Amino acid sequence: MENKELTSEKSISQRKRKTEEERIPGLKDYCLKRLKEGNPITAEEINNMFKDAFKDVFKGIFEAELEEELGYSKYDYSNSTGENYRNGSYPKTLKSDIAGEFEVDIPRDRNGEYEPKIVKKYQRDISSIDDKILSMYAKGMSTEAINSHIEELYHFSVSKEQVSRVTDKILPIAQEWQNRPLEKLYTVLFLDGMSFDVKENGSYVKKTVYVILGIKIDGRKELLGMWIGENETSKYWLSVMNDLKSRGVEDILIACVDGLNGFEQAIKSVYPDTKIQRCIVHIIRNCTRYVNYKDRKAFCSDMKPIYKAVNEDDALENLEKFEEKWGKKYPYAVKVWQNNWDGIKTMFEYSPEIRHVIYTTNTIEGFNNGVKRITKTKSSFPSDEALFKLLYLVSQDITRKWTMPIPNWSLILNQFLIYFNERLEKYL
Repeated sequence: MENKELTSEKSISQRKRKTEEERIPGLKDYCLKRLKEGNPITAEEINNMFKDAFKDVFKGIFEAELEEELGYSKYDYSNSTGENYRNGSYPKTLKSDIAGEFEVDIPRDRNGEYEPKIVKKYQRDISSIDDKILSMYAKGMSTEAINSHIEELYHFSVSKEQVSRVTDKILPIAQEWQNRPLEKLYTVLFLDGMSFDVKENGSYVKKTVYVILGIKIDGRKELLGMWIGENETSKYWLSVMNDLKSRGVEDILIACVDGLNGFEQAIKSVYPDTKIQRCIVHIIRNCTRYVNYKDRKAFCSDMKPIYKAVNEDDALENLEKFEEKWGKKYPYAVKVWQNNWDGIKTMFEYSPEIRHVIYTTNTIEGFNNGVKRITKTKSSFPSDEALFKLLYLVSQDITRKWTMPIPNWSLILNQFLIYFNERLEKYL
């Protein structure tokens, strides 16, 4: 009797294996065979093979799980206690990265105690589709484009609400990142802003996202955070500086800014020893607003000796010559240099290598341009949260590439140690 049962089980197992082999033949040999016959295999056929394979894999897993639950195999009736037993199956549709959408049969037991472990009770998506949605969202794709892409690849749709639910999961992580502890010292801090239209109280208002990027002692860049605000005031900037302080920043050597209103007063109240450097590129842009187009080339050429000077005395002498030539025709353009000189002259205190790092906010503008390339498809945002979660996802994509220190960092660090010896040395 036992031999008969074993033979029966072996026969069933062999039939099952044969069916699976017929369903998924050796893919390479099968494709070559079809090709020689002039009937090449199609992508749809391959996809169906994967679907069938997935069905068999999950069927085997479900049977193994239920066998463990009941204590006996499907055909081993002799070990059945009779207290609980198999009770048919029910269909469930699953979604997968590889096979798309396919249906499996999940077995049931009489007492309703069995619950699959590989696929949870309410789980239908067994792929990493959430990661795919986040990745596409981070690259600026619209909800419609995401749905079209998912439908084309995986043969099922995602709604606007589903995209929103998936991306909303990132908000707690983004907030945790925004509040994370920071380095105790940053050699250089760059500050800049980007404007976006955000819905508030039923209408869209222009809001600025202030971005702070720092250079650590090891020369690597770090995005410290992004703050959404409406107005540049000393009170607002004071709250940002206090935020950095509470997150562990004890000292900042040099801050490079684009003339942000109220910033210098705020940073001096929290970090009194920090040097302020105005961005030369922004100074030049502000000047040329007052200059006729036909004069701009000559005007910009005459500005160059000012910021390329070897020291402050030389720069002031060149500024006087510049005023003599252009002061009567474009007095407001010349005053841009004169009115901002206290912030411009800082760079002349340092070596050419350090000066090259701090004289412009191009470091942070490179990041901002990367963000703008992604967000240009978004004309507006329904809330601050919607704007922040996209900026966070985009920023993580950009900053992932910041693995190397800035060029010539060893030389620059040695020079920083000469200028800021006591303040810097204790953090090394």
